[in-house]
Amino acid sequence: MNGLKGKVAICTGSGRREGLGAAILHRLASEGCAVVVSDLGKPDQMLAAGDIGATDEMETVAGELRASGARVLVVPCDVRNEASVQQLIRRTVAEFGRLDILVNNAGVGYMMKPFDEATLEEWQLVMDVNLTGTFLCSKHAARQMRAAGRGGRIINIASQAAKSGFAHLAGYVASKHGMIGFTRSIAIELGGDGITVNAVCPNHVTTGLGAKQNEYYARVQGLTLEEFQAARRRRIPLGRPGLPADTAAAVAFLASDDACYITGDALNVSGGEETH
Repeated sequence: MNGLKGKVAICTGSGRREGLGAAILHRLASEGCAVVVSDLGKPDQMLAAGDIGATDEMETVAGELRASGARVLVVPCDVRNEASVQQLIRRTVAEFGRLDILVNNAGVGYMMKPFDEATLEEWQLVMDVNLTGTFLCSKHAARQMRAAGRGGRIINIASQAAKSGFAHLAGYVASKHGMIGFTRSIAIELGGDGITVNAVCPNHVTTGLGAKQNEYYARVQGLTLEEFQAARRRRIPLGRPGLPADTAAAVAFLASDDACYITGDALNVSGGEETH
């Protein structure tokens, strides 16, 4: 990809070894970017240890990136907390001297239940991480990019659920639809500063989160896991679910100079399953 060498990229929610965020950082690092691994770091009342990137796993991701030759910084960040987000931006600029690319990847998508059984606290958590977190990170990254005067890239990891509804995921679907509206709006505001804003909309990717979704929907539909996964493959024209590398490639393209005239878009990466 043209123009990525020497750039600096933050990806939130990138502290899980097999996760989408880690794959995105590996791809950007392979293109010559310095990268920032960021995740919550420690569990809290609403987010359990198995649902976040803990500090030790963040360091493991960073070690793998360093082994490939990348320059890497690790910064725990709670994207729901504005002071934590500001610290993430400050530490990045202090370490690398610049910020060129923000990937808003942190998300909660495992609270699956009929919408009328969801609690207000569960709904609010999904909105706070998926939508408010994207707002806060974009706000402070854009301020830094504007001040530097070199333009930049903001890339929001949305979902097929940003364009289509899914039962038992009302909060997630609502937050991801909101992310597309946010993307389109701030793309207009930031265009004059040379900052492009786009979203990537993957279909199902079997990360740790994806595995939970598989198990839940197979159970709800009365299918074995194998039957459920086979039915999903039949719905996808290219015959397979998405891989982390598929989304990472789309992010690298949108971050590159090759995508300099693309902004306000929501790119499907779904093997043809999502067409609008």
